[in-house]
Amino acid sequence: MTEPTAEGTYTLVLELAASATIEVGALGAREFAPGWYAYSGSAFGPGGFARVERHRELCAGERDARHWHVDYLLDHPDVRVEAVGRTPDEDVECEVSRLLAGEESDDRGGADERERVPGFGASDCDCGSHLVYEAGGESLRRAVERVHRTYRKSMCSRVEINSQA
Repeated sequence: MTEPTAEGTYTLVLELAASATIEVGALGAREFAPGWYAYSGSAFGPGGFARVERHRELCAGERDARHWHVDYLLDHPDVRVEAVGRTPDEDVECEVSRLLAGEESDDRGGADERERVPGFGASDCDCGSHLVYEAGGESLRRAVERVHRTYRKSMCSRVEINSQA
């Protein structure tokens, strides 16, 4: 398992059990359909991948502070973290998000069933969103694993997919 202080790119695979209207900071109220979401972020800076554990704690109700768009989604009682993909030492959150949405690959691997959630999690870049939605979860989870593995192979870094067990 990656040391919590390691840095890199991560993707949270989330399940939302029921439709919800969630107030997402400056984005305002957003409608979320039930299903599966993949949020890609970077963990560079203080704590590195400890940010992922902070996200898990927020989702479990062990924290209150919300700093990022994803924290508002994680704070909803019908959301759970299903898995986490990590690519240590690489800052590729935008690329990972585009691949998951099927925007940069000939092998779309189920991406036809995915859509980006506009404006979510991309306030510090030119991407339309870092949150991808899919009604079914297994295809999205496999895509997260495949995309992070792609960066491991092409950039010679490690990838980990950890299920919430």
